[in-house]
Amino acid sequence: MYLKRRTIPLTLLTLIIFFVSTVVIILTFRHTNDDVLSFSDTHRTLPNHLFPSTFTFTIKLLTYDRLPSLRRCLQSLDLADYDADDRVNLHVFVDHFRNNSDLIDSKLDESRRILEFLDRFRWEHGEKIVHYRTSNAGLQAQWLEAWWPISDDDFAFIVEDDLEVSKFYYRFLKGLIGKYYYGSSEGFNPSIYGASLQRPRFVPGKHGNKIQLDGDEHLFLYQLVGTWGQLLFPKPWKEFRLWYDVHKSKGIKPILQGMVTNRWYKKLGEKIWTPWFIKFIHSRGYYNIYTNFKDERALSVSHRDAGENYGKSAGPDSTLLDEKFLDFNIWELQPLKKLKWYDFCFRQVFPERIVRSFNGLESILRTFQKEKTVLLFSLYRTSESVAMNFLCHLEKLNIQNYIFLGIDSRFLLDLARRGHPIIDGSEFINSLTNDKISGFGDSNVDLIKELLVKAYTIKKCMELGYNTLMIDGNVIPINDSFSQISEKSYDFLTEKDVELLFTRYSQSSVNIWSDEFIYKMLSAAKSLNTTSDQKTSWKFVQFVTNVLLESSSGRGFSNILTKFGTRLGVDFANELHTKKMVFWHPEMGLNTIQAELENAGLWIIDSDSSCASVVCHQS
Repeated sequence: MYLKRRTIPLTLLTLIIFFVSTVVIILTFRHTNDDVLSFSDTHRTLPNHLFPSTFTFTIKLLTYDRLPSLRRCLQSLDLADYDADDRVNLHVFVDHFRNNSDLIDSKLDESRRILEFLDRFRWEHGEKIVHYRTSNAGLQAQWLEAWWPISDDDFAFIVEDDLEVSKFYYRFLKGLIGKYYYGSSEGFNPSIYGASLQRPRFVPGKHGNKIQLDGDEHLFLYQLVGTWGQLLFPKPWKEFRLWYDVHKSKGIKPILQGMVTNRWYKKLGEKIWTPWFIKFIHSRGYYNIYTNFKDERALSVSHRDAGENYGKSAGPDSTLLDEKFLDFNIWELQPLKKLKWYDFCFRQVFPERIVRSFNGLESILRTFQKEKTVLLFSLYRTSESVAMNFLCHLEKLNIQNYIFLGIDSRFLLDLARRGHPIIDGSEFINSLTNDKISGFGDSNVDLIKELLVKAYTIKKCMELGYNTLMIDGNVIPINDSFSQISEKSYDFLTEKDVELLFTRYSQSSVNIWSDEFIYKMLSAAKSLNTTSDQKTSWKFVQFVTNVLLESSSGRGFSNILTKFGTRLGVDFANELHTKKMVFWHPEMGLNTIQAELENAGLWIIDSDSSCASVVCHQS
């Protein structure tokens, strides 16, 4: 006997094979694309509960006399993907033609065609408003008068009419806003003024670095504003408009030395607005979010049609990102702390380097160059303008081994926000063990705290093998050897009249600068008569000098002024070419200091107390 074989109908077999094949294909696709979200998955990245009910998003479209460009731009905006419940407004600003008797009829006809097109164009994603100017405003006014935020939740996306956007643009920008504006404390940063969707391709600082980014580094921060698809955050834009009004009204020009953009302003003047914004961004230390996609792809593309910026059409600057080029997870937004920051020279900046403890100082010192001196700039009794002028000299000379010290203050924290390393003296003291600070009570407590911060900062530097130069805000470097002051026959060089101390790293200096040495300084400070003038006149270097003189270590001690510097005064400028630094007495008035330094060309900050120049040093 044998069993009779049963047959499967051909139709059923075909269905089974089709079903199995489909499942295999789906599983294979999901396995090989775990990190890529399909376009329909973007809803996951945009939780609407992050956005307040007052959130508004408005497209500000600037146009003039290019109907074909305007038509292409509006079509791309209309075809973009918008969440069904979102309201996206469209405001179109039509600039008036310039009066020209020979072309008035043709210009009138052209304007009518543009307005008729806009009247017929249906925008179903929100309100549509057309603003037709009565006279020619120009590109600067078109940008600056397009928007005054009605709240801190009012966002503007500004596009010129020769722009074309990706269908992903809106959801991408909404994701950025949710992550970096409404996100947690780790996501928000007041230094960010918006986001540009154009491909990064230009470095405005003369002799700056080329833009070189990792292919997987899809987001980064860069100071330069983008004009080809720029999202603007409300608070910084209001701040800029008010700053612009003050400077424009007072006749202050947006000149920033060392920038290519100066040529634009000298050639085009008030026809353009970007030099004004660049100057503002420099003075505030603000940054823009940029995208970086492989193969010159971008979420917005300028066709660079003939107009205000181009005498003749130059063609698209990039390739528009769409589904066929979406070979990565565009919706994945890294935490802000993982993104890299770059200045106008495309030099990497490291914001929020704040030392809050004795041991925490090591992480910053390890990033400094060995065999060099660490500059420790004290802000305890230094004006902000003097400190900023000093910082501009450091940038000019490319001196990078420096740290600012001070108690918790707005200015100190602002320096850290801008990328300068600081020591927060208030928290630094709390990190010291009780046996280092106990027994001093409340007598002269502010002076003792200052001595503690300075003394233990130097101690940590010496433990790690660095020379140190402690400065109290009354000195300026005049050449690049400023941070390399040393004399092998001495461990300590001081100038108590101007509050300056150099410590050379050696085993003997490490042995001298002990807890016992520091304790002697603190004891001397505690013993000061609180009603005596000494309380305000005795500073850190005075205590160091006295303890050194009282011990055998006094043999390794010498003054700095006559060896390396020149004192600010009548004839000091004649010695600048032979000296490494300029000093002045701490009691000298700020107006006198500024006047003397201006005469010598050493006051290099502007009316905003920011550096008057951008100086690029290639990495």
